[in-house]
Amino acid sequence: MNRRIQLAVIVVSYNVRDLLRRCLHSLMQAARSDANSLDVQVIVVDNASSDGSAEMVTSEFPQVHLIASQENLGFTRANNLALQKLGFSTEEERGEEKRVERKEKSAFPAPSSSHSSFFLNAAPPPAKPDYVLLLNPDAEVTNDALPRLVNFLEQTPHAAVCGAELRYSDGSFQHGAFRFPGLFQVLFDLFPPLGVPGGYRLLNSRLNGRYPATWWSRGEPFPVDFVLGAAMLVRGAAIDAVGGLDEGYWMYCEEMDWCRRFRRAGWSIYALPNARVIHHEAQSSRQWRWESQVHLWRSRFRFYAKYRDDFPPGTLAMIRLLVRAGMAWEARRLERRFAAGELDGIALAKALAALDAISHIEAF
Repeated sequence: MNRRIQLAVIVVSYNVRDLLRRCLHSLMQAARSDANSLDVQVIVVDNASSDGSAEMVTSEFPQVHLIASQENLGFTRANNLALQKLGFSTEEERGEEKRVERKEKSAFPAPSSSHSSFFLNAAPPPAKPDYVLLLNPDAEVTNDALPRLVNFLEQTPHAAVCGAELRYSDGSFQHGAFRFPGLFQVLFDLFPPLGVPGGYRLLNSRLNGRYPATWWSRGEPFPVDFVLGAAMLVRGAAIDAVGGLDEGYWMYCEEMDWCRRFRRAGWSIYALPNARVIHHEAQSSRQWRWESQVHLWRSRFRFYAKYRDDFPPGTLAMIRLLVRAGMAWEARRLERRFAAGELDGIALAKALAALDAISHIEAF
């Protein structure tokens, strides 16, 4: 790279102060190690954390641009807010979004869409960057991950996105790129073939949307349908072309939808082995498991409805039947655990309310 490339890193955080601290330390170290070729700006959007996350960023990382929201905006709106601060338009075509507007009344509503927030710490970020990295707060970048990701997009002008190679905390492999979902992925998610001969291979197969782990071990970039938003580098020009994330997804599936839109606009998506990021995985959402499940399925239904024309006839009706059967099966399993004294009444009530909410989502 012969010129100084502008890279903005957006980290959306909710009540993971200690992990966020580690994430930011890794970013500062990575930025210093490649300071001759990259200008790195870091934006943290704090989603009204109650654990002192915003105060920690203010006191320990004064060079970071902090957007302190007064409410939990969710992953999608928070990222879009940061993109807007960077000068990007996050608008997309409204026709499809209107068609898939949620109809159900849920015990687990998505929070308000208003953007009540303010800047702290450093001055607002400069003009539009060349690239934007979406990074989870429970992720840590290795020193060479940023230049590897940026170099790849610099050398691959038809690519809108490249995703990092994700590793769990213990260093083991984590799937970070997937094929767009279909009927088999829903089936395996609801009724995992654990204990069945060959079940593990099925879960890690093409049928379940996985790319072979051996593709990652080869060390060569390869095209994929979509990458996880845990560590996702996006070309600024591609954001200009398609807009920001679809705010109809409060959390989950937003990166899948974004990649679908990039591909429809003629861009390519790649996975990049050896650009390693440690991902401690979903610490924010683990704090409220059943609510997360409702948001996950609400987002999945939205995706299926938005791209219904891409599925064979009858697929969406079959997905609906599978989901309702899966929720009923899970409810019976939890009731058996309650009867055996393994689950208390409050936990059972929360779980059953979530399963009922999922069964009655009406996105298509």
